[in-house]
Amino acid sequence: MKAILCTHYGGPETLQFGQVPDPLPREDEILVRIKAAAANSADVRTRSLDAPGLLKPVMRLIIGWNRPRNPILGNVFAGVVETAGTKVKAFKPGDRVFGSTGFKTGGYAEKIAVRADSSVALMPASAGFEEAVALPFGGQTALYFLRKADIRPGYPVMVYGASGAVGTMATQLLKMRGALVTAVSSAANHGFVRSLGADRVLDYTTEAFEQDATHYALVFDCVGFLPAKKAKARLRPGGKYLTVGGLDVASEIKSDLQALSEWFDEGQIKAVIDRVYPLEEAAEAHRYLETKRKRGSVILTVE
Repeated sequence: MKAILCTHYGGPETLQFGQVPDPLPREDEILVRIKAAAANSADVRTRSLDAPGLLKPVMRLIIGWNRPRNPILGNVFAGVVETAGTKVKAFKPGDRVFGSTGFKTGGYAEKIAVRADSSVALMPASAGFEEAVALPFGGQTALYFLRKADIRPGYPVMVYGASGAVGTMATQLLKMRGALVTAVSSAANHGFVRSLGADRVLDYTTEAFEQDATHYALVFDCVGFLPAKKAKARLRPGGKYLTVGGLDVASEIKSDLQALSEWFDEGQIKAVIDRVYPLEEAAEAHRYLETKRKRGSVILTVE
C-alpha cells in the first residue's frame, strides 16, 4: 500500500512517499481503507521531536528514541471498513468509520488495522470523509480538557488560540454548554471565530488583550503559548487554567467520538477545514502547519 514514511526526526522533508506491506488485522481488529487523514500539530511534534524541557525524552521513550517507532505518522483517520476480524461484532465491511490512534499513529497510508474496541466509531451519517476526519483531534482534545473545568451556563471563559483545530472545537463545545466565550486570535480571524459562536474577540497582539480585566472561570490555552503566570492572573477565585502541549496528554475515548458524531448530525457543531492536500503532499501540508496560521484542520486525502 501507499504510505508517507518518516524514518528519522527532522523537518517536513523527512516525510517521504513509499510503499509498505498491507497491515494484517487480528481477530479483534478491523482493516480500514483510509479515505482521509488529518495533519495536525501532534504529527508535527512527532516528526520534528520539537518539545520543551523534560517532554522531549518522554516523547522519545514513547514514540522512539532515534526515530519514530512507527514510520507512518498520522493519528486521525476516516475511511471504510474493508474486513472485520472474527471477534468483531460492532463493525462490518462497508461501514464508514473515523477514529484516532494516539501515539500508535498510522494514518498517513491507504490502510490501517485498529482494534474494534479502540477509539474508532461510525462516522456522522451526514459527513463526508474530510468533514469526519476534521472532528476527532480538536474535538477529543477539547472534551478531555473541558471535563476538568466543569463549565456551566453563564460562566466566562477565555479560549486562547481559538482559530486552530482545538480552539475551534472548544469554542463550539463551550457555547453548547452556555458559556460566555472570549476568543483570542489574530485580528484576521475575528469574524471567523465569531461565526463559531464567540461572544467577544481579542487580538493577542494588542493592548486590549493585555488590559482585559475580565475574571474568567476558565482560561483554556489551546496552543500552549500563553504564559501560565499571565493566564492565572486572569482567573476569578476558583477558576482554572488549562493548556495543551504539556505533559497532560488528552486521552482518546470512543464515547467522545460517538458524541461528536451525534452533535455533528444534529447541527450543534461543524467541521472546520482550512486546506486539503493529497497524501503525496504531506510534506507541504506540514510546511503549512508550521506557519501556525491555519484555521481549524488540515486534511490529507487518500485515493
